[in-house]
Amino acid sequence: MAVFGLWVINKAGGLVYQRNFADGLAQLTSNEYLVLSGTLHGIHAITSRLSPTGSSSGAQVIEGESFKMTILLTATGTKFVLLTSLAEPTADTLLQKIYEAYADSVMKNPFHTPEMPIRSEGFDSRITALLA
Repeated sequence: MAVFGLWVINKAGGLVYQRNFADGLAQLTSNEYLVLSGTLHGIHAITSRLSPTGSSSGAQVIEGESFKMTILLTATGTKFVLLTSLAEPTADTLLQKIYEAYADSVMKNPFHTPEMPIRSEGFDSRITALLA
C-alpha cells in the first residue's frame, strides 16, 4: 500500500493543493502540476458526458501501469485526486476522510477564500495523520 500524492482541484480546474507523500512519481514543476490538473479537469468533464445512461459524475478511477488515480467529486465541484499504488484497496475511504478534513480545516476557516490555494497548517497536519 502506497499513497504517492494528493491533489485538490477547484471547480474551474485550477490546482489549489498538491502534495507528494512517497517516492515513485516523477518530480514535476509547479507549472506541470497546473497543466496536469487542468487536463484532468477536462477529461473528467468529458467522461461525465460519455455515460450511456445519461447521468454520470465522470471518471472515478484512472489506472496506469504502475499507479491509480482515484477521484472524488464533491457537491461544490471540487475534485480530490489521490494517487496510489495499484494495490491500494482503501482509496475511496481515504478520500472521504480527506474531504472531511478539508471541510473541517479549510472551509470553516473564515480567512480562507474559496477557489484559492489552500494554505492551512491544520489541514496539512490532518492529512499527515491520515496518511501516516
